[in-house]
Amino acid sequence: MEPVFIGGAFREAQDPVGSFRAVNPATGESIGPDYPISGAADLDACLEAALLAAPALRDTDPAQIAAFLHSYAAGIDAEAASLAPLASAETGLAAEGRYLANELPRTTRQLRLAAEAALSHSWTLPVIDTQAGLRSCLAPLARPVFVLGPNNFPFAFNAISGGDFAAALAARNPVIAKGHPSHPQTTQALARLAAAALVSSGLPAAAVQLIHDLPRQLGLRLAGDRRLGAVAFTGSRPAGLALKAAADAAGVPAYVELSSCNPVALLPGALEERGDAIAAELLASCTLGAGQFCTSPGLVLLVDGPATRRFVEAAARHYAAAAPGLLLNQGVLSSLEESLRALTAAGARALVQGQRLAGAGFRHGPTLLSSSGASFLAAAPALQREAFGPATLLIIAKDADELCLVTAALEGNLTGTLYSTSDDEQLYRRVAPLLRDRVGRLIEDRMPTGVAVSPAMNHGGPSPATGHPGFTSVGLPASIRRFAALHSYDHVKDAHLPLVLRNQNPGRIWRSIDGRHTQEDLP
Repeated sequence: MEPVFIGGAFREAQDPVGSFRAVNPATGESIGPDYPISGAADLDACLEAALLAAPALRDTDPAQIAAFLHSYAAGIDAEAASLAPLASAETGLAAEGRYLANELPRTTRQLRLAAEAALSHSWTLPVIDTQAGLRSCLAPLARPVFVLGPNNFPFAFNAISGGDFAAALAARNPVIAKGHPSHPQTTQALARLAAAALVSSGLPAAAVQLIHDLPRQLGLRLAGDRRLGAVAFTGSRPAGLALKAAADAAGVPAYVELSSCNPVALLPGALEERGDAIAAELLASCTLGAGQFCTSPGLVLLVDGPATRRFVEAAARHYAAAAPGLLLNQGVLSSLEESLRALTAAGARALVQGQRLAGAGFRHGPTLLSSSGASFLAAAPALQREAFGPATLLIIAKDADELCLVTAALEGNLTGTLYSTSDDEQLYRRVAPLLRDRVGRLIEDRMPTGVAVSPAMNHGGPSPATGHPGFTSVGLPASIRRFAALHSYDHVKDAHLPLVLRNQNPGRIWRSIDGRHTQEDLP
Protein backbone atom coordinates (compact mmCIF):
# COMPACT_ATOMS: atom_id res chain seq x y z
CA MET A 1 0.00 0.00 0.00
CA GLU A 2 0.97 3.62 -0.41
CA PRO A 3 2.76 5.11 2.62
CA VAL A 4 1.59 7.60 5.21
CA PHE A 5 3.67 10.70 6.05
CA ILE A 6 4.56 10.90 9.75
CA GLY A 7 7.46 12.53 11.55
CA GLY A 8 8.96 13.89 8.35
CA ALA A 9 9.12 10.52 6.57
CA PHE A 10 7.00 8.45 4.23
CA ARG A 11 6.58 5.01 5.77
CA GLU A 12 4.25 2.05 5.78
CA ALA A 13 1.13 2.24 7.90
CA GLN A 14 1.81 0.43 11.18
CA ASP A 15 -1.48 -1.34 11.77
CA PRO A 16 -3.90 -0.64 8.91
CA VAL A 17 -7.43 -1.81 9.58
CA GLY A 18 -8.24 -1.92 5.88
CA SER A 19 -7.47 -0.35 2.54
CA PHE A 20 -9.19 1.49 -0.27
CA ARG A 21 -8.65 2.76 -3.79
CA ALA A 22 -9.84 5.84 -5.60
CA VAL A 23 -12.91 5.48 -7.83
CA ASN A 24 -13.41 7.15 -11.19
CA PRO A 25 -16.91 8.67 -10.86
CA ALA A 26 -17.45 8.63 -14.63
CA THR A 27 -17.13 4.83 -14.79
CA GLY A 28 -17.54 3.66 -11.19
CA GLU A 29 -14.28 1.71 -11.55
CA SER A 30 -11.49 1.62 -8.97
CA ILE A 31 -8.28 3.28 -10.09
CA GLY A 32 -4.76 3.74 -8.80
CA PRO A 33 -2.91 2.01 -5.96
CA ASP A 34 -4.16 0.84 -2.58
CA TYR A 35 -4.14 3.26 0.37
CA PRO A 36 -4.24 2.30 4.04
CA ILE A 37 -7.06 2.97 6.45
CA SER A 38 -4.88 3.72 9.45
CA GLY A 39 -5.37 2.26 12.90
CA ALA A 40 -4.54 3.49 16.39
CA ALA A 41 -0.76 3.11 16.01
CA ASP A 42 -0.59 5.56 13.10
CA LEU A 43 -2.90 7.95 14.90
CA ASP A 44 -0.78 7.92 18.05
CA ALA A 45 2.41 8.33 16.00
CA CYS A 46 0.95 11.39 14.24
CA LEU A 47 -0.04 13.00 17.51
CA GLU A 48 3.26 12.26 19.24
CA ALA A 49 5.32 13.60 16.33
CA ALA A 50 3.20 16.75 16.05
CA LEU A 51 3.37 17.38 19.80
CA LEU A 52 7.16 17.15 19.69
CA ALA A 53 7.25 19.60 16.77
CA ALA A 54 4.85 22.11 18.34
CA PRO A 55 7.30 23.99 20.65
CA ALA A 56 9.92 24.33 17.92
CA LEU A 57 7.34 25.52 15.41
CA ARG A 58 5.94 28.03 17.93
CA ASP A 59 9.40 29.61 18.21
CA THR A 60 10.19 29.43 14.49
CA ASP A 61 10.98 32.65 12.67
CA PRO A 62 7.91 33.58 10.59
CA ALA A 63 10.27 33.95 7.64
CA GLN A 64 10.77 30.18 7.69
CA ILE A 65 7.03 29.62 7.69
CA ALA A 66 6.74 31.96 4.72
CA ALA A 67 9.60 30.17 2.97
CA PHE A 68 7.79 26.84 3.37
CA LEU A 69 4.49 28.21 2.04
CA HIS A 70 6.15 29.95 -0.91
CA SER A 71 8.23 26.85 -1.73
CA TYR A 72 5.17 24.63 -1.52
CA ALA A 73 3.19 26.96 -3.80
CA ALA A 74 6.04 26.99 -6.31
CA GLY A 75 6.18 23.19 -6.25
CA ILE A 76 2.45 22.94 -6.94
CA ASP A 77 2.74 25.42 -9.80
CA ALA A 78 5.62 23.44 -11.28
CA GLU A 79 3.68 20.17 -11.11
CA ALA A 80 0.28 21.56 -12.10
CA ALA A 81 0.27 19.76 -15.44
CA SER A 82 0.56 16.38 -13.69
CA LEU A 83 -1.62 17.21 -10.67
CA ALA A 84 -4.67 18.32 -12.68
CA PRO A 85 -5.17 14.99 -14.53
CA LEU A 86 -4.87 13.09 -11.24
CA ALA A 87 -7.65 15.17 -9.68
CA SER A 88 -9.73 14.96 -12.85
CA ALA A 89 -9.60 11.16 -12.87
CA GLU A 90 -10.64 11.04 -9.21
CA THR A 91 -13.44 13.64 -9.36
CA GLY A 92 -14.65 13.67 -12.98
CA LEU A 93 -14.13 17.44 -13.15
CA ALA A 94 -12.25 19.02 -16.05
CA ALA A 95 -8.47 19.11 -15.75
CA GLU A 96 -8.17 22.29 -17.80
CA GLY A 97 -11.25 24.37 -16.99
CA ARG A 98 -11.71 23.39 -13.34
CA TYR A 99 -8.20 22.71 -12.10
CA LEU A 100 -5.51 24.33 -14.27
CA ALA A 101 -7.51 27.49 -14.90
CA ASN A 102 -9.19 27.88 -11.51
CA GLU A 103 -8.62 25.71 -8.47
CA LEU A 104 -4.84 25.23 -8.69
CA PRO A 105 -4.11 28.99 -9.07
CA ARG A 106 -6.52 29.67 -6.21
CA THR A 107 -4.70 27.13 -4.03
CA THR A 108 -1.24 28.55 -4.61
CA ARG A 109 -2.56 32.08 -4.12
CA GLN A 110 -3.94 31.05 -0.71
CA LEU A 111 -0.56 29.59 0.26
CA ARG A 112 1.27 32.75 -0.80
CA LEU A 113 -1.20 35.04 0.97
CA ALA A 114 -0.74 32.95 4.12
CA ALA A 115 3.01 33.40 3.74
CA GLU A 116 2.64 37.17 3.51
CA ALA A 117 0.34 37.20 6.55
CA ALA A 118 2.90 35.20 8.51
CA LEU A 119 5.66 37.66 7.58
CA SER A 120 3.59 40.76 8.29
CA HIS A 121 2.28 39.52 11.68
CA SER A 122 -1.07 40.99 10.58
CA TRP A 123 -3.01 38.13 12.19
CA THR A 124 -1.61 38.80 15.69
CA LEU A 125 -3.63 41.99 16.47
CA PRO A 126 -1.20 43.55 18.99
CA VAL A 127 -2.77 45.78 21.66
CA ILE A 128 -0.78 47.92 24.11
CA ASP A 129 -2.22 49.80 27.09
CA THR A 130 0.63 51.86 28.54
CA GLN A 131 -1.39 53.19 31.47
CA ALA A 132 -2.37 49.74 32.76
CA GLY A 133 0.94 48.13 31.85
CA LEU A 134 -0.87 45.51 29.79
CA ARG A 135 -0.07 44.16 26.35
CA SER A 136 -1.74 41.38 24.35
CA CYS A 137 -1.56 39.63 21.01
CA LEU A 138 -2.66 36.47 19.27
CA ALA A 139 -0.06 33.71 19.35
CA PRO A 140 0.36 30.09 18.22
CA LEU A 141 -1.69 27.44 19.97
CA ALA A 142 1.56 25.45 20.34
CA ARG A 143 -0.49 22.31 19.77
CA PRO A 144 -1.41 20.30 16.68
CA VAL A 145 -4.37 21.20 14.48
CA PHE A 146 -6.36 18.26 13.09
CA VAL A 147 -7.53 19.14 9.55
CA LEU A 148 -10.12 17.13 7.59
CA GLY A 149 -10.80 18.18 4.01
CA PRO A 150 -13.94 17.66 1.87
CA ASN A 151 -14.58 15.61 -1.25
CA ASN A 152 -15.32 18.47 -3.66
CA PHE A 153 -12.11 20.56 -3.69
CA PRO A 154 -9.03 18.31 -3.95
CA PHE A 155 -6.65 21.30 -3.92
CA ALA A 156 -8.18 24.47 -2.46
CA PHE A 157 -9.70 22.73 0.58
CA ASN A 158 -7.48 19.66 0.74
CA ALA A 159 -6.35 18.85 4.28
CA ILE A 160 -2.71 19.11 3.20
CA SER A 161 -2.85 22.11 0.86
CA GLY A 162 -6.07 24.07 1.45
CA GLY A 163 -7.06 27.13 3.41
CA ASP A 164 -7.27 25.45 6.82
CA PHE A 165 -3.84 23.89 6.31
CA ALA A 166 -2.28 27.20 5.25
CA ALA A 167 -3.90 29.13 8.11
CA ALA A 168 -2.82 26.65 10.79
CA LEU A 169 0.78 26.67 9.53
CA ALA A 170 0.82 30.46 9.23
CA ALA A 171 -0.07 30.58 12.94
CA ARG A 172 2.93 28.28 13.56
CA ASN A 173 1.01 25.17 14.56
CA PRO A 174 1.76 21.64 13.30
CA VAL A 175 -0.94 20.01 11.16
CA ILE A 176 -2.27 16.47 11.25
CA ALA A 177 -4.01 16.13 7.88
CA LYS A 178 -6.57 13.43 7.13
CA GLY A 179 -6.94 12.98 3.40
CA HIS A 180 -10.30 12.39 1.77
CA PRO A 181 -10.78 8.92 0.24
CA SER A 182 -12.28 10.45 -2.91
CA HIS A 183 -8.92 11.78 -4.10
CA PRO A 184 -5.99 9.93 -2.47
CA GLN A 185 -3.63 10.06 -5.46
CA THR A 186 -3.96 13.83 -5.62
CA THR A 187 -3.42 14.13 -1.87
CA GLN A 188 -0.37 11.87 -1.93
CA ALA A 189 1.19 13.90 -4.73
CA LEU A 190 0.60 17.08 -2.73
CA ALA A 191 2.14 15.47 0.36
CA ARG A 192 5.35 14.76 -1.54
CA LEU A 193 5.56 18.40 -2.60
CA ALA A 194 4.89 19.51 0.99
CA ALA A 195 7.64 17.19 2.22
CA ALA A 196 10.13 18.72 -0.21
CA ALA A 197 9.13 22.23 0.93
CA LEU A 198 9.63 21.23 4.57
CA VAL A 199 13.20 20.20 3.78
CA SER A 200 14.04 23.28 1.72
CA SER A 201 12.62 25.70 4.32
CA GLY A 202 14.17 23.98 7.34
CA LEU A 203 10.90 23.69 9.25
CA PRO A 204 10.63 20.93 11.87
CA ALA A 205 10.21 17.63 10.02
CA ALA A 206 6.99 16.81 11.87
CA ALA A 207 5.30 20.13 11.13
CA VAL A 208 3.01 18.21 8.75
CA GLN A 209 1.59 14.67 9.02
CA LEU A 210 -0.73 12.88 6.58
CA ILE A 211 -2.90 9.83 7.04
CA HIS A 212 -5.19 8.84 4.17
CA ASP A 213 -8.22 7.61 6.10
CA LEU A 214 -9.37 6.56 9.57
CA PRO A 215 -12.26 4.57 11.00
CA ARG A 216 -14.95 6.90 12.31
CA GLN A 217 -14.32 6.12 15.97
CA LEU A 218 -10.59 6.83 15.70
CA GLY A 219 -11.30 10.16 14.03
CA LEU A 220 -13.63 11.05 16.89
CA ARG A 221 -11.02 9.91 19.38
CA LEU A 222 -8.43 12.24 17.91
CA ALA A 223 -10.90 15.14 17.74
CA GLY A 224 -11.56 14.61 21.44
CA ASP A 225 -7.91 14.46 22.50
CA ARG A 226 -7.14 17.32 24.90
CA ARG A 227 -3.62 17.59 23.49
CA LEU A 228 -5.00 18.97 20.23
CA GLY A 229 -5.11 22.71 19.68
CA ALA A 230 -8.07 22.74 17.30
CA VAL A 231 -10.09 20.77 14.74
CA ALA A 232 -10.89 22.11 11.25
CA PHE A 233 -13.47 20.28 9.14
CA THR A 234 -15.41 20.83 5.91
CA GLY A 235 -18.02 18.26 4.97
CA SER A 236 -21.39 16.80 5.85
CA ARG A 237 -23.49 17.96 8.78
CA PRO A 238 -23.65 14.56 10.55
CA ALA A 239 -19.88 14.05 10.41
CA GLY A 240 -19.14 17.63 11.42
CA LEU A 241 -21.52 17.58 14.36
CA ALA A 242 -20.02 14.30 15.60
CA LEU A 243 -16.51 15.75 15.44
CA LYS A 244 -17.65 18.95 17.14
CA ALA A 245 -19.33 17.01 19.95
CA ALA A 246 -16.15 15.02 20.56
CA ALA A 247 -14.02 18.17 20.51
CA ASP A 248 -16.43 20.13 22.71
CA ALA A 249 -16.36 17.40 25.35
CA ALA A 250 -12.58 17.76 25.53
CA GLY A 251 -12.52 21.56 25.38
CA VAL A 252 -10.91 21.55 21.93
CA PRO A 253 -12.07 24.37 19.59
CA ALA A 254 -13.77 22.91 16.51
CA TYR A 255 -14.19 25.01 13.37
CA VAL A 256 -16.64 23.03 11.26
CA GLU A 257 -18.41 23.86 8.00
CA LEU A 258 -21.54 21.74 7.95
CA SER A 259 -24.19 22.55 5.36
CA SER A 260 -25.93 25.44 3.66
CA CYS A 261 -28.95 25.95 1.41
CA ASN A 262 -27.82 29.49 0.45
CA PRO A 263 -31.25 31.14 0.07
CA VAL A 264 -31.80 33.41 -2.93
CA ALA A 265 -34.68 35.92 -2.60
CA LEU A 266 -36.01 37.08 -5.98
CA LEU A 267 -38.14 40.17 -5.43
CA PRO A 268 -41.02 40.94 -7.83
CA GLY A 269 -39.45 43.92 -9.60
CA ALA A 270 -36.33 41.97 -10.49
CA LEU A 271 -38.43 39.12 -11.91
CA GLU A 272 -40.57 41.55 -13.91
CA GLU A 273 -37.44 43.18 -15.34
CA ARG A 274 -35.26 40.14 -16.09
CA GLY A 275 -36.96 36.94 -14.94
CA ASP A 276 -35.84 34.81 -17.89
CA ALA A 277 -32.21 35.84 -17.44
CA ILE A 278 -32.36 35.09 -13.71
CA ALA A 279 -33.82 31.64 -14.44
CA ALA A 280 -30.82 30.90 -16.67
CA GLU A 281 -28.44 32.21 -14.00
CA LEU A 282 -30.08 29.97 -11.41
CA LEU A 283 -29.62 26.85 -13.51
CA ALA A 284 -26.00 27.73 -14.29
CA SER A 285 -25.23 28.25 -10.62
CA CYS A 286 -27.11 25.15 -9.45
CA THR A 287 -25.42 22.88 -12.00
CA LEU A 288 -21.88 24.30 -11.80
CA GLY A 289 -19.79 21.35 -10.70
CA ALA A 290 -23.07 19.37 -10.65
CA GLY A 291 -24.18 21.47 -7.69
CA GLN A 292 -21.36 20.15 -5.50
CA PHE A 293 -20.40 23.54 -4.10
CA CYS A 294 -21.05 24.57 -0.51
CA THR A 295 -22.49 27.84 -1.88
CA SER A 296 -24.84 26.28 -4.45
CA PRO A 297 -28.31 27.94 -4.44
CA GLY A 298 -30.52 25.26 -2.89
CA LEU A 299 -33.42 27.48 -1.80
CA VAL A 300 -35.17 30.25 -3.76
CA LEU A 301 -37.69 32.59 -2.10
CA LEU A 302 -40.41 34.24 -4.20
CA VAL A 303 -43.70 36.16 -3.88
CA ASP A 304 -46.58 34.79 -5.95
CA GLY A 305 -47.65 36.82 -8.95
CA PRO A 306 -47.55 36.86 -12.77
CA ALA A 307 -43.79 37.52 -12.98
CA THR A 308 -43.09 34.73 -10.50
CA ARG A 309 -45.24 32.27 -12.46
CA ARG A 310 -43.38 33.14 -15.66
CA PHE A 311 -40.08 32.69 -13.86
CA VAL A 312 -41.09 29.26 -12.52
CA GLU A 313 -42.09 28.14 -16.02
CA ALA A 314 -38.77 29.38 -17.44
CA ALA A 315 -36.75 27.72 -14.65
CA ALA A 316 -38.59 24.43 -15.21
CA ARG A 317 -37.76 24.53 -18.93
CA HIS A 318 -34.09 25.16 -18.19
CA TYR A 319 -33.87 22.39 -15.60
CA ALA A 320 -35.72 19.89 -17.80
CA ALA A 321 -33.39 20.56 -20.74
CA ALA A 322 -30.15 20.35 -18.74
CA ALA A 323 -27.89 17.30 -18.92
CA PRO A 324 -27.35 15.06 -15.88
CA GLY A 325 -24.46 16.08 -13.65
CA LEU A 326 -21.51 13.84 -12.76
CA LEU A 327 -21.32 13.40 -9.00
CA LEU A 328 -18.13 12.84 -7.04
CA ASN A 329 -18.86 9.39 -5.66
CA GLN A 330 -21.54 6.88 -4.76
CA GLY A 331 -21.98 8.47 -1.35
CA VAL A 332 -22.89 11.84 -2.86
CA LEU A 333 -25.36 10.20 -5.24
CA SER A 334 -27.04 8.21 -2.47
CA SER A 335 -27.17 11.25 -0.18
CA LEU A 336 -28.75 13.39 -2.91
CA GLU A 337 -31.45 10.80 -3.56
CA GLU A 338 -32.13 10.47 0.16
CA SER A 339 -32.41 14.24 0.56
CA LEU A 340 -34.80 14.55 -2.38
CA ARG A 341 -37.02 11.84 -0.92
CA ALA A 342 -36.99 13.63 2.44
CA LEU A 343 -37.92 16.98 0.86
CA THR A 344 -40.77 15.37 -1.03
CA ALA A 345 -41.99 13.65 2.12
CA ALA A 346 -41.96 17.03 3.88
CA GLY A 347 -44.32 18.51 1.26
CA ALA A 348 -42.12 19.66 -1.63
CA ARG A 349 -43.55 19.01 -5.10
CA ALA A 350 -41.33 18.06 -8.04
CA LEU A 351 -41.57 20.42 -11.01
CA VAL A 352 -38.64 18.71 -12.73
CA GLN A 353 -37.76 15.30 -11.30
CA GLY A 354 -34.15 14.52 -12.11
CA GLN A 355 -33.22 10.86 -12.11
CA ARG A 356 -30.14 8.76 -11.49
CA LEU A 357 -28.68 7.99 -14.92
CA ALA A 358 -28.58 4.26 -15.59
CA GLY A 359 -25.26 2.62 -16.34
CA ALA A 360 -21.75 3.08 -15.03
CA GLY A 361 -20.71 6.08 -13.01
CA PHE A 362 -22.56 8.47 -10.72
CA ARG A 363 -24.85 10.87 -12.59
CA HIS A 364 -28.11 12.57 -11.66
CA GLY A 365 -30.37 14.94 -13.54
CA PRO A 366 -31.11 18.47 -12.25
CA THR A 367 -34.16 18.59 -9.97
CA LEU A 368 -36.49 21.53 -9.37
CA LEU A 369 -38.90 21.36 -6.43
CA SER A 370 -41.59 23.75 -5.22
CA SER A 371 -43.43 24.47 -1.99
CA SER A 372 -45.78 27.18 -0.77
CA GLY A 373 -44.78 29.63 1.91
CA ALA A 374 -47.41 28.19 4.25
CA SER A 375 -46.07 24.65 3.76
CA PHE A 376 -42.54 25.85 4.39
CA LEU A 377 -43.53 27.56 7.63
CA ALA A 378 -45.27 24.37 8.78
CA ALA A 379 -42.17 22.22 8.14
CA ALA A 380 -39.27 24.66 7.98
CA PRO A 381 -36.54 22.40 9.45
CA ALA A 382 -37.38 19.49 7.14
CA LEU A 383 -37.60 21.70 4.03
CA GLN A 384 -34.17 23.20 4.73
CA ARG A 385 -32.37 19.90 4.34
CA GLU A 386 -29.36 20.39 2.08
CA ALA A 387 -29.60 18.41 -1.17
CA PHE A 388 -25.92 18.37 -2.17
CA GLY A 389 -26.01 18.20 -5.94
CA PRO A 390 -28.00 19.75 -8.83
CA ALA A 391 -31.23 20.44 -6.93
CA THR A 392 -33.19 23.58 -6.00
CA LEU A 393 -36.33 24.13 -3.93
CA LEU A 394 -38.59 27.11 -4.76
CA ILE A 395 -40.59 28.59 -1.86
CA ILE A 396 -43.49 30.68 -3.18
CA ALA A 397 -44.98 32.99 -0.55
CA LYS A 398 -48.51 34.29 -1.04
CA ASP A 399 -47.51 37.91 -0.30
CA ALA A 400 -44.74 40.12 1.08
CA ASP A 401 -45.70 39.48 4.69
CA GLU A 402 -45.38 35.73 4.23
CA LEU A 403 -42.05 36.19 2.45
CA CYS A 404 -40.76 37.95 5.57
CA LEU A 405 -42.04 35.12 7.77
CA VAL A 406 -40.29 32.58 5.54
CA THR A 407 -37.05 34.55 5.69
CA ALA A 408 -37.29 34.79 9.47
CA ALA A 409 -37.69 30.99 9.66
CA LEU A 410 -34.41 30.31 7.84
CA GLU A 411 -31.58 28.50 9.56
CA GLY A 412 -28.01 29.82 9.44
CA ASN A 413 -26.39 29.74 6.00
CA LEU A 414 -23.08 30.59 4.39
CA THR A 415 -24.67 33.00 1.90
CA GLY A 416 -27.92 34.84 1.27
CA THR A 417 -28.77 36.62 -1.97
CA LEU A 418 -31.25 39.34 -2.92
CA TYR A 419 -32.25 40.24 -6.49
CA SER A 420 -34.14 43.54 -6.65
CA THR A 421 -34.79 46.77 -8.54
CA SER A 422 -35.66 50.24 -7.34
CA ASP A 423 -39.32 49.20 -7.43
CA ASP A 424 -38.54 46.62 -4.73
CA GLU A 425 -36.89 49.04 -2.31
CA GLN A 426 -39.61 48.95 0.33
CA LEU A 427 -39.73 45.14 0.38
CA TYR A 428 -35.94 44.96 0.20
CA ARG A 429 -35.66 46.97 3.40
CA ARG A 430 -37.95 44.50 5.14
CA VAL A 431 -36.30 41.31 3.88
CA ALA A 432 -32.61 42.29 3.88
CA PRO A 433 -32.21 42.69 7.68
CA LEU A 434 -33.90 39.33 8.25
CA LEU A 435 -31.60 37.65 5.74
CA ARG A 436 -28.52 39.52 6.98
CA ASP A 437 -28.83 37.98 10.44
CA ARG A 438 -29.01 34.45 9.05
CA VAL A 439 -26.04 34.36 6.67
CA GLY A 440 -22.32 34.93 6.72
CA ARG A 441 -22.17 36.74 3.37
CA LEU A 442 -24.98 38.86 1.90
CA ILE A 443 -24.97 39.10 -1.92
CA GLU A 444 -26.91 41.34 -4.29
CA ASP A 445 -27.99 40.61 -7.86
CA ARG A 446 -25.71 37.64 -8.51
CA MET A 447 -25.82 33.94 -7.73
CA PRO A 448 -23.80 32.75 -4.73
CA THR A 449 -21.65 30.03 -6.28
CA GLY A 450 -17.98 30.78 -5.75
CA VAL A 451 -15.84 32.04 -2.90
CA ALA A 452 -13.23 34.70 -3.68
CA VAL A 453 -9.86 34.58 -1.92
CA SER A 454 -10.00 38.04 -0.35
CA PRO A 455 -9.20 39.54 3.07
CA ALA A 456 -12.84 40.71 3.19
CA MET A 457 -14.35 37.29 2.46
CA ASN A 458 -16.47 35.53 5.06
CA HIS A 459 -16.86 31.85 4.26
CA GLY A 460 -18.74 31.12 7.45
CA GLY A 461 -22.07 31.87 9.04
CA PRO A 462 -24.50 31.05 11.84
CA SER A 463 -25.24 27.45 12.80
CA PRO A 464 -25.77 25.04 11.15
CA ALA A 465 -23.71 26.49 8.30
CA THR A 466 -20.71 26.44 10.61
CA GLY A 467 -19.98 25.76 14.26
CA HIS A 468 -19.19 29.40 15.11
CA PRO A 469 -20.48 32.57 13.41
CA GLY A 470 -17.42 34.66 14.31
CA PHE A 471 -14.88 32.93 12.06
CA THR A 472 -14.18 32.32 8.38
CA SER A 473 -12.36 29.49 6.64
CA VAL A 474 -11.50 31.70 3.64
CA GLY A 475 -9.97 35.16 3.83
CA LEU A 476 -6.51 35.92 5.19
CA PRO A 477 -5.45 36.99 7.76
CA ALA A 478 -8.84 36.46 9.45
CA SER A 479 -8.85 32.69 8.85
CA ILE A 480 -5.53 32.35 10.69
CA ARG A 481 -7.03 33.68 13.92
CA ARG A 482 -9.04 30.47 14.41
CA PHE A 483 -5.79 28.71 15.23
CA ALA A 484 -4.42 31.22 17.73
CA ALA A 485 -4.51 31.87 21.47
CA LEU A 486 -4.87 35.32 23.06
CA HIS A 487 -1.80 35.99 25.20
CA SER A 488 -1.79 38.87 27.66
CA TYR A 489 1.29 40.29 29.43
CA ASP A 490 1.03 42.28 32.66
CA HIS A 491 4.02 44.57 33.42
CA VAL A 492 6.39 42.20 31.61
CA LYS A 493 9.84 43.62 30.78
CA ASP A 494 10.32 44.73 27.19
CA ALA A 495 13.05 42.17 26.49
CA HIS A 496 10.79 39.37 27.68
CA LEU A 497 7.85 40.28 25.43
CA PRO A 498 7.04 38.81 22.01
CA LEU A 499 8.52 40.91 19.23
CA VAL A 500 5.13 42.29 18.16
CA LEU A 501 4.56 43.78 21.65
CA ARG A 502 7.95 45.32 22.29
CA ASN A 503 8.47 49.07 22.35
CA GLN A 504 10.31 48.97 19.04
CA ASN A 505 7.94 47.93 16.28
CA PRO A 506 9.62 44.97 14.55
CA GLY A 507 8.36 45.64 11.05
CA ARG A 508 5.95 48.54 10.72
CA ILE A 509 3.13 46.41 12.11
CA TRP A 510 -0.17 48.13 12.78
CA ARG A 511 -0.71 48.05 16.54
CA SER A 512 -3.37 49.48 18.84
CA ILE A 513 -1.54 51.65 21.36
CA ASP A 514 -3.70 53.39 23.95
CA GLY A 515 -6.70 53.15 21.64
CA ARG A 516 -4.94 54.49 18.55
CA HIS A 517 -3.85 52.37 15.59
CA THR A 518 -0.30 53.22 14.67
CA GLN A 519 2.91 51.80 13.18
CA GLU A 520 5.08 53.92 15.47
CA ASP A 521 7.57 52.72 18.07
CA LEU A 522 7.00 53.35 21.75
CA PRO A 523 9.63 55.36 23.62
